Amino acid sequence: MPKQNGNGHASDRSLLQRLRRGEESAATALYLRYARRLLALAQAKTSEALAAKEEADDIVQSVFKSFFRKASAGLYDVPEGEELWNLLLVITINKIRAKGNYHRAAKRDVRLAAGDQALEAVPSDEAGNDTALAELQMVIDEILKGLPEKSAEIVELRIAGTEVNDIVAKTKRSKRTVERVLQDFRERLRAKIDGAA
Repeated sequence: MPKQNGNGHASDRSLLQRLRRGEESAATALYLRYARRLLALAQAKTSEALAAKEEADDIVQSVFKSFFRKASAGLYDVPEGEELWNLLLVITINKIRAKGNYHRAAKRDVRLAAGDQALEAVPSDEAGNDTALAELQMVIDEILKGLPEKSAEIVELRIAGTEVNDIVAKTKRSKRTVERVLQDFRERLRAKIDGAA
């Protein structure tokens, strides 16, 4: 018999285990348990500009699609007695942030590689909240720590607003190398954002 929480309902942990076994009823139970709260969160954290392009319902559907795909693959776990709420909350905030970035980046430009400038350029209501901005800065810092020293220097110079040609001169690297490093950074950042979502 599935483990139940204090309310007599199946625990999130048992539902997650059933979901991994392919039981659709577990997916339905998780959806019914969290959809309304996630919808309220998406409505509260979505700016008016983003809401004009993305419905809160669509964001919630996207959250569940990502969650069910990764949960079925065994990528998520929940300790006994814990809930999935915090995980779903983070996925939702990341989805809102990613969709906001997508719609703001009409030219698919430097915003993903601009670091501090990008953080200053994104109004906090569109980014979700100050926590989301702090999380983004932590992700950027984490990526920088994983880069070779010269690559990190190139990215940091770009974050500081240095033009590509000036970075070439300062680092004594070819323009092609500098652009490759910046492109690699953008891809890593996108992967981190998408991976969290």
